[in-house]
Amino acid sequence: MKTEISTDRAAAVELLRKGEVVALPTETVYGLAADALNAAAVVRIFEAKERPRFDPLIVHLPDRDWFERVVDLSTQDRQLVLKLVDRFWPGPFTVVLPRKSVVPDIVTAGLDTVAVRISSHSIFAGIIGKFGKPLAAPSANRFGMISPTTAQHVFDELNGRIPLIIDGGATPHGIESTIVAVREGKIEVLRRGPISEEELSTFGKIDIVTEGKISAPGQLPTHYAPKTPLQLIDDAKSFSARADRGVALLAWSPLKIDNRFVAIRTLSERQDLREAAANLFRYLRELDALDVDLIVAERVPDRGLGAAILDRLQRASHRPDAPARPE
Repeated sequence: MKTEISTDRAAAVELLRKGEVVALPTETVYGLAADALNAAAVVRIFEAKERPRFDPLIVHLPDRDWFERVVDLSTQDRQLVLKLVDRFWPGPFTVVLPRKSVVPDIVTAGLDTVAVRISSHSIFAGIIGKFGKPLAAPSANRFGMISPTTAQHVFDELNGRIPLIIDGGATPHGIESTIVAVREGKIEVLRRGPISEEELSTFGKIDIVTEGKISAPGQLPTHYAPKTPLQLIDDAKSFSARADRGVALLAWSPLKIDNRFVAIRTLSERQDLREAAANLFRYLRELDALDVDLIVAERVPDRGLGAAILDRLQRASHRPDAPARPE
């Protein structure tokens, strides 16, 4: 299969209507989209990504009119859910709710819930609006690898596996949406993202879910990972490594030149967390391409958007089957 990078939105809509998969830009990362109500089309997402069937997908809605067509809102938490989506939609906010039968089992990994959101990206919104139905759209990369924030990132991973990538430039947020579930008046954060706990806390009590049965994307302990082993550190100044090891640094604190590191990428020279989030996956890909022995990443502040960045770095560094590496 030939993979084309294009800006032809009409071609994307035509392919989606034929049950094909298309990579589309969103405000978070690039998504691999297919008709969410067509099980055969959704299978193509899993095949292209080599994604396990137990990991559910997010369903993107064309508009609010579709909300109660795919979810059951007849719960005691209805009013809280509506307040949250009124505030954060369209945008990088996903909510997990009881699903209706119109959503195929393959989309939800057989769960009785479905994760839904409405994207604020103008290109994605225009294409899904023309398509007229919900799209399932996980990140457009091989399963477990670094999420793509440019069309070229998608091409590098999925060339020959999908027919079309719509180029919308670099994605603004750079990390995946915040995912929540609402239960008994409490907001459970299933995946941290651009909408922070501080923002959510104005609507109710917050509970961060760190373990348990998978009920939403991005909950596996190992995820967003480069091929190169990644190690989280507190401070690059105190880091030491054997001289014969090629080490690259993903820095939070500005560090211009240091001969301990083959290469350095600073997430944000101004130490701005939004800029850091936008740069995170791009810089990880750049360091991963250098074929070094190790990438070390400095911890960012565990506040606001920093908590979501740390979540991605912790999952990227989690290698349960890897042997210990001597220092």
